[in-house]
Amino acid sequence: MILERIGKYLKLVKFAHTIFALPFALIGFVLALNLTGSEFSWRVLILILISMVTARNSAMGFNRYIDREFDAKNPRTKSREIPSGALSATAALIFVAANSVLFLITAYLINHLCFLLAFPALIILLGYSYMKRVSALCHYVLGLALAIAPTGAYLSIAGSFHPAPLILSAIVLLWVSGFDIIYALSDEEFDRENDLHSVPQLFGKRLGLIISSTGHLLILPLLAILYFVVNSGADGPLGWLYITGSVIFSILLLWQHLIVSHKDLSRINAAFFTLNGIASVLFAILFIADLILPG
Repeated sequence: MILERIGKYLKLVKFAHTIFALPFALIGFVLALNLTGSEFSWRVLILILISMVTARNSAMGFNRYIDREFDAKNPRTKSREIPSGALSATAALIFVAANSVLFLITAYLINHLCFLLAFPALIILLGYSYMKRVSALCHYVLGLALAIAPTGAYLSIAGSFHPAPLILSAIVLLWVSGFDIIYALSDEEFDRENDLHSVPQLFGKRLGLIISSTGHLLILPLLAILYFVVNSGADGPLGWLYITGSVIFSILLLWQHLIVSHKDLSRINAAFFTLNGIASVLFAILFIADLILPG
């Protein structure tokens, strides 16, 4: 019974999608160790993982709570946990509140700066749920929400800002907003009928894909800039593993634009989850390997 209940909450927040931001948080953590010369800390790593999970649970749970009436009307989402009756709206809200408190407590245990920044971060995470009612920029607010991960993880160790994790966060913002626009293609008509905002709803499917691909194209120079920023010292850690990871990441970004067109949306799920999940994991593995393996 308890396991079944936990399973419902995991489905509520699509826990498997944690794979999008978590690899970038781990990059931020290892990057901080490398650039600051700090010692590895299991305590901080575990706190980062807890903060990642609770922050995402708060954001996704709140999104499902706020969107429950729209989800009930949309054929694509009517089987979700709240509209289907698997979980009550009250249970979802309690889940959000509990995870929000845990997120703030975890940030407090990391360091003072992370605790102070946890409050505006939580506002962004929860505020995203309202953006689709206001502006087509909702995709970029979602991107910003996930972009917090690498910089937040870096600050957990370093306690101060550095250009490298900020560039990494910009990459995440463009990456997430781009694939979220692709995902929103299937809801273009529903959004228009229900006065909801998105890039496809505002510009149509074809132009929406162009906007998505433009954002993804901007990632390429940022990957190069990140390489030179991290390697700005006399003995820069990044080499062929990072370059290989960047090339693979870029190819997978291109691939999702090749398999989805404004006339054929049948492979949106493959583009949204499979390709992006693989891209984030492979990029993180090669990036981190370049940081920790001897040159």
